[in-house]
Amino acid sequence: MHAQVLTAPHSPLARRELPMPRPIDGQVLLRVQACAVCRTDLHIVDGELTQPKLPLVPGHEIVGTVVGIGAGVDRFTIGQRVGVPWLGWTCGSCDYCRAGHENLCDRARFTGYQIDGGYAEFTVADQRYCFALPDQYDDVAAAPLLCAGLIGYRSLRLAGDEARRIGIYGFGAAAHIIAQVARYQGREVFAFSKPGDSAAQDFARGLGAVWAGGSDETPPELLDAALIFAPVGALVPAALAATRKGATVVCGGIHMSDIPAFPYALLWEERVIRSVANLTRHDAEEFLALAPKAGVTTTTRRYDLAQAELALADLREGRLEGAAVLVP
Repeated sequence: MHAQVLTAPHSPLARRELPMPRPIDGQVLLRVQACAVCRTDLHIVDGELTQPKLPLVPGHEIVGTVVGIGAGVDRFTIGQRVGVPWLGWTCGSCDYCRAGHENLCDRARFTGYQIDGGYAEFTVADQRYCFALPDQYDDVAAAPLLCAGLIGYRSLRLAGDEARRIGIYGFGAAAHIIAQVARYQGREVFAFSKPGDSAAQDFARGLGAVWAGGSDETPPELLDAALIFAPVGALVPAALAATRKGATVVCGGIHMSDIPAFPYALLWEERVIRSVANLTRHDAEEFLALAPKAGVTTTTRRYDLAQAELALADLREGRLEGAAVLVP
């Protein structure tokens, strides 16, 4: 099968012909129909996440059709369409798993990081971490739901149900999905882009943001919560300064540049900074049921599998509106 393979950090992906993967107990073999490109893929390729298996097939927003099953598979049958997210395996026995926090599992393994992912024609996945997808979405439209959507949803949920005015910093793939969910829930969205990025600001307004401006600007009202999707540590004190007493600032990315020192006064009055790590199966089931009800649509740009390097470059340079999606 054809695949795009990372052989070393900071090196271009290489086109390789790999053996067809074989599903072991509890795994399904998938023909990849689409795989969205995530900023986490950039962090892996650029060496900012330092523990990938090598060589590695990246990609963790996978839409695939089941074409083979291993022993013990009972959740899916041949021909079903499923989605595969970042969290690809957990032990089920550590303190975190037993407490319902499988996203923090001590021995977790991640798709497209320690497990070969979806930049390929076929892949295998643990049936426990595959999910049926809403019929309303075709393969390309569904792919960004599996990380941009899921991590965005977990970030919004951790901001708190009482947060009505939501600031979103970094208006990319995750933001464009979760802004629609927030509006469906009756919240007001305030969008922050790179200073001067009028296209991103117009995109946000088109998705229902009541205000859009640069990350160096002050919103017209204090925010109840802020979600940070850009990997820029300096946005943390900026977001704190834009929030009201008791607000929560949620850092939604897996990697961020260093957070600069800031005065305690920005954190005082019971403001909270918290991070989001991975996802749980409950997050996936809840969000994938909610997305069609909320009328969520995904804005995508399609690339052939052989164009994976171009898709990564377009994401790195901010040339995308919405999400890039690879199609074998």
